[in-house]
Amino acid sequence: MATTADMRNGLIIKLDEGLYSVIEFGQNKTARAAAKVWAKLKGVDNNRSIEKTWNSGDTIYPVRVERRPYQFLYKDDSGYNFMDTTSFEQIFMDENKIDRPELYKDGQDCFILVNTETELAMSVELPPSVNLEITYSEPGLKGDTATRTLKPATVETGATVMVPLFVNTGETIKIDTKTGAYVERVK
Repeated sequence: MATTADMRNGLIIKLDEGLYSVIEFGQNKTARAAAKVWAKLKGVDNNRSIEKTWNSGDTIYPVRVERRPYQFLYKDDSGYNFMDTTSFEQIFMDENKIDRPELYKDGQDCFILVNTETELAMSVELPPSVNLEITYSEPGLKGDTATRTLKPATVETGATVMVPLFVNTGETIKIDTKTGAYVERVK
């Protein structure tokens, strides 16, 4: 058994017959009352976001989850298809269980979170950043660099990313997968 002292970001817990991932947590202490632990939770299997408060020391029920390496193959009518890089076994996932589906390209390495109790795939995560080539971008205006001005650019997966004016069509950029924002040019 675990208690609220074991709470950390990314921990997946069982709560009200659902699985939730801890996004953010903290502790509130007052002079006269017992300490409370609060957490912002995102549903792993139901896509809901909730906030929950416990008394300090209450029991929580963590679920053991493994991050297994997979490779994105393609998208079709049944969903997104992935291949296990060790056993070459293929599975498909619905779009609502995929983190930033607009950034997946064929052959993209990713991780699938698997509940070790039931061996069911829960969600798909990308690495912290991905490199994608820009397929279309308007040319930047010369001399318009006094402020951090951004322009839209379409990458090879079809997603639109805001990039600085000096980035052009044909260049490869690094994109942060948590925010979907431009990080830097890749040489």
